[in-house]
Amino acid sequence: MEEFLQRAKSKLNRSKRLEKVHVVIGPKSCDLDSLISTFTYAYFLDKVSPPGVLCLPVLNIPRTEFNYFTETRFILEELNISESFHIFRDEINLHQLNDEGKLSITLVGSSVLASEDKTLESAVVKVINPVEQSDANVEFRESSSSLVLKEILQEAPELITEQLAHRLRGSILFKWMTMESEKISEKQEEILSILEEKFPNLPPREDIINVLQETQFSAQGLSIEQTMLKDLKELSDGEIKVAISTVSMNLEMSRIELFPKGTWLVNRDAFQSRNSGSKCMPGTTVLQCTLRSLQRGK
Repeated sequence: MEEFLQRAKSKLNRSKRLEKVHVVIGPKSCDLDSLISTFTYAYFLDKVSPPGVLCLPVLNIPRTEFNYFTETRFILEELNISESFHIFRDEINLHQLNDEGKLSITLVGSSVLASEDKTLESAVVKVINPVEQSDANVEFRESSSSLVLKEILQEAPELITEQLAHRLRGSILFKWMTMESEKISEKQEEILSILEEKFPNLPPREDIINVLQETQFSAQGLSIEQTMLKDLKELSDGEIKVAISTVSMNLEMSRIELFPKGTWLVNRDAFQSRNSGSKCMPGTTVLQCTLRSLQRGK
């Protein structure tokens, strides 16, 4: 996998004129499941695509924002995958490639493009997105990683190495943890068992879960602003945009360490840099900007 990522980044950097480019890209949330799926599916496409097609995994965030995603960075560091090999959204001009008729896109973890990329819809050739379950009895819907893994096992099982199995297994387990389900579903248990039977030297599940839990709630090295932006979610009806951020901590910590004298109000410039469609007046905070937008209805 490292060789593929390094080769793909190198080709992108040195190729002045690209012929055909197939980009695999996930949502802006850059969660572990969608990122691992993006890397893995681009690797798969690189092996099965015709010659002359450059397959690239693209992270749908600027490079400067990758520090916010502590759990994602940790597991990639554990797998010795250098951050320098990643291709970020601000490092490739997808709109130019699309205008030149050279672009194909596979969406992972989402069925829609970001608002600023709506003009790229004609380039989308495949969507890998777990189906949302409305049945209250369904404890766990499939992850993007499990969907990618199933396709590779069916089309090219020889591509599944122990390192790749370790990555996909960790991603599936992390997705289960975030769903707060008491047990893993039968479908997920089946796919995990396939990996564990094929690679018996994989670390015990409990060890992986413990490490992921520690990393999930870690904000070491992040400023207050970065901590708030790390899990920033955007809700929009097309007219109004509302930013919601969550921070995991105990109550005493929130009172004493993180939010002294109202510093929990994230800098409006940082908010606007992630949400280009939002307009805040000079001197206002994100909260003030959001409330004024709601009052104006725009």
